[in-house]
Amino acid sequence: MPAVAVIADAHFHDIEGDYDFAGISVDGRKLTVRTWADTAGSTRVFNESFAALKAALDRVVAKRVRHVVLLGDYTDDGQRETTASLVRLLTHYRTLHGLSFYATPGNHDVFGPLGKHRDTRYVDSSGGTTLVTSNAEKAADDPGRPVVTPKMYCDGVPAGLEAMRDFGYYRQPGYLHWETPFGESDDPDRRQHDLVSADGQTVHRLMDASYLVEPEDGLWLLMIDANVFEPRNGRRDIARKKAFFDGSDAGWNALLRVKPYLLDWIADVAQRAKTQGKRLLAFSHYPAIDPFEDDTGSERTLFGETNVAKRTPHRQVAETLATAGIALHFSGHLHVEAHTRLDVTGRRLTNIAVPSLVAFPAGFVVVETAEATPTVESVSLSGETLDTDLVSLYRAEHRHSDTAVDSALQADTYGDFLYRHMHSLTVRRYLPKEWPPEMAARVKGMSLWDFCLLMADGAAGVVDERASAFGVDTASLRDCPMVDLVADWYSLRQSPAQAPNYISARKMACFRFLAQAYGDLQASAPHEPKGFFAIFLGVLGRSLERAARDGFSHKS
Repeated sequence: MPAVAVIADAHFHDIEGDYDFAGISVDGRKLTVRTWADTAGSTRVFNESFAALKAALDRVVAKRVRHVVLLGDYTDDGQRETTASLVRLLTHYRTLHGLSFYATPGNHDVFGPLGKHRDTRYVDSSGGTTLVTSNAEKAADDPGRPVVTPKMYCDGVPAGLEAMRDFGYYRQPGYLHWETPFGESDDPDRRQHDLVSADGQTVHRLMDASYLVEPEDGLWLLMIDANVFEPRNGRRDIARKKAFFDGSDAGWNALLRVKPYLLDWIADVAQRAKTQGKRLLAFSHYPAIDPFEDDTGSERTLFGETNVAKRTPHRQVAETLATAGIALHFSGHLHVEAHTRLDVTGRRLTNIAVPSLVAFPAGFVVVETAEATPTVESVSLSGETLDTDLVSLYRAEHRHSDTAVDSALQADTYGDFLYRHMHSLTVRRYLPKEWPPEMAARVKGMSLWDFCLLMADGAAGVVDERASAFGVDTASLRDCPMVDLVADWYSLRQSPAQAPNYISARKMACFRFLAQAYGDLQASAPHEPKGFFAIFLGVLGRSLERAARDGFSHKS
C-alpha cells in the first residue's frame, strides 16, 4: 500500500509571475510581491509561499512518495494567473518526478458559480505600492495608477476547477476507479446540486467537486468538496460576492444542512470500502472536529465571534461522519497542527489537522497506509532558508518608513521566521482587533511578574512563595514581557507539538507555573481582568497538556 503526502493551505503565489504589472527588480529578478506590513498583520505569510511549496514537493520526492493530496487553498486567492502558475509547477513535478496530485477546493480557490474580483497592492519601483485588480470599478476609485487585469480574477465553479482538471477533479487515465456523488460521469453538468436560500425563494445550480479515486489497488481517497455557497435571502446579482454567505465560515456546519446528499454518498463509500477491503482516507478543506479541543467555548468567552469561533465545527459534524463509517479525516483551513478524536457508539473518528505551508509551524504530513492502522508523520519545513531578496525588500521597507526592523527579519531559518512572525501578528492583529480593549491595554508594558501580582491581588509574598515552590525564580518572571506570553499562547495553540522547540526552557517553566497557579477554564466574571486571564491561562494549560501527549512524529 502506498504512502500519501497531504499538503494543506499552500496559498501559492508566484512572485515571479506575470500579473500585467511591472513589479520591482531585485538584482535583475522581477518580483511581484506584497509588503512586510501586509505580512506582519496576516495569519499567513504571502511571498514565502513561492519557495515553501517547492520545498514541500522536493521533500515528497526525496521521501519517494508518489501520491500528493492538495487539501484546499492551494492558491493565494484563486487568481487566474496564480492558478495557471500552480498548474505549471504541478505539471513539472508530475512529468519530472512522477508525482500524482489529488486536489479538493478551499475557500480561497474558487467562489460560487461566477467567481469574484480579487485585488492586491504589490510593491512598486517607487518603494510604495500599486493596486493590481480585476475590478475596474475599484480601480476607478484608486488615486494612484492601478493595473486592471483579468489575470487577477477568481473564477467560480466549474471554470475555476477546469484549470486543475488533471489533478483529480476529472477522470484520468490510470485511475483504477473514479466516481462522484452522482455517478461515474465527470461531466460538470452531471455533477450539479441545488443551492437554496433559507427562505426557499432563491435557488442556484452548482457543480459539486467531490470525488472518490482509487489511484492504486486497495487505496481509496475520498475527496470531499466542503465548500458551501449558500445564497442569501432575496434576489441578488450572483456576480456579486454578497449574493452568498461567506463560505470561509461555513464548512461542515453548513454542509450538513445545505449538501445532505453528500452524507448518503459518504456512508455508501465507507460501507463499500469495508466490504471490498479498501483502505479509505477522507479529505476536505474544513475540520470535522475542533482541532483546539475547546470543549468549554473559551474562544467565544474571551474574544467573542472571532474567525476561529465561527469556523469551529459543531460536535454533530464528527458524530455524523463517525456514524457514516469514516475513521480518518484530514483537514486544513485553520492552519493548525493537531490530531483530535471522537468516539461515537463504538466508532472512532480521528481528524488530522494539517498545518499550512505559510504559517507557524509550516509543514505537511505523510500517511503510511501499509499497516493495519495508518500512521501519520509530520514533516517540518522549519529548517528551510529564507529568500534573501525578499528579506532585503522587507528591510528596505523599514528604512523607507523609518521604523525598527522586525525581529522576524533577523531569523536564520523559515521556522524561526514564522515563529517570530507570530509575535508581529499578535501585536498587529490579535491584540488590537480581537482582544477586549481593556485586556489588550493591560498586556502592553506588563511583565509576567506584574501579571502575577494582578492575579494574586498584589500579594507579592504569595507570588514569590508559590513560584519558588514550583521551581521558578522571580527574576524569570520579571524579565519576561507579558506580550511574549500572549504570542507564545497563540504559537502553542497552533502547534502544541512544535512550539515548545522555539520557547526557552526558562519561559516554558514560567508558563507552566502560571497555568497551574492561576488557570481556570471555568472562571467566573470573564469580563473582569482576573476572570478573563484565568480562562486565558486555562487555555494555555490545555495547550501544554496537548504538547505533552501529542502523538505526532516529526521530521525536519
